[in-house]
Amino acid sequence: MNRLPTALPALLAVCLLGTACGADVSTQQQQGPEPVTLENCGRQITYPPPQRAVAYDMSATEKMFALGLADRMRGMVMPSTADPAVERSSYVGDYRSVETLSTDVLSFETVVAAEADWVLAGWNSGFSEARGITPDRLDEVGIRSYQFTESCFDYGDDPVRVPPLEALYTDLRQIGQIFGVTDRAEELVADLEQRASTLEQNRPDGDPARVFVYDSGTDQPFTSGGQGAPDAIVSLAGGRNIFGDLTERWTTVGWESVVQAQPEVIAVVDYGDQPVEDKIAFLESFPPLADSPAVRDKRFHILDYGEAVSGPRNIDGAEKLAEYLRSIGH
Repeated sequence: MNRLPTALPALLAVCLLGTACGADVSTQQQQGPEPVTLENCGRQITYPPPQRAVAYDMSATEKMFALGLADRMRGMVMPSTADPAVERSSYVGDYRSVETLSTDVLSFETVVAAEADWVLAGWNSGFSEARGITPDRLDEVGIRSYQFTESCFDYGDDPVRVPPLEALYTDLRQIGQIFGVTDRAEELVADLEQRASTLEQNRPDGDPARVFVYDSGTDQPFTSGGQGAPDAIVSLAGGRNIFGDLTERWTTVGWESVVQAQPEVIAVVDYGDQPVEDKIAFLESFPPLADSPAVRDKRFHILDYGEAVSGPRNIDGAEKLAEYLRSIGH
């Protein structure tokens, strides 16, 4: 009687088991993550796994990059004014690997032409009633959208207000769920939370330094209010945003209120067509600010645009500002 080698039955069993397991893995890979239902800006939305994602500006794009999702993107819309900040970004390699669909503002036409199935942007920054690109209009053509939680405070009839850092963590976790990279998202958030906690624990005693966040503007300054990421950056660093009581993310104010607040430090956002050196030169030569402690003592701190908008580099910005404040005795 012919007999099989004694090792063969076991080998066949392993092969059969391996085939079955292989089939399961293959099926899972083909299916990808399951659709998830999440609340975004007060709306319950079911998100199938995106295949052709589009991100607008550095805030959206760097959230994707931080989660390792550059290869899941159809492209990005990146205004040309952000070009210098992009070149300085720690994610510059990812930027170069993703197609730039437009160097203008986000538009409905650009998204549709790209055959996008998912768009990531903020309300009243990327998404806009005035420009005709809203979540509702995208829904009509089968394109899902996700709005930054930070921007939900002025969306819809029942606005949702969330502190800037909590909003960032929510975005990273939910984008992780949508793309099926929840472990990666949790690791990233845990690291950011730990670094933020260290900054909070090391804030010095005494009155926090009064900080004016200056983006741009000569007739009227453009600054960040309490709903914007810079407010959290300044607070973590041990300072106080002089416009932290305003409910906006970014807004225009009057110079009179800046002068009255007597800022001790001016955090100048390095963004746009105007070199940051020119912004500082203007502030130093602007007569109403001449007697403010910040200008008198030349206390200017440069805040990179990629650190100033809601994104994974907010903690980098806070750590650098904290180091600067300690260096001047705050």
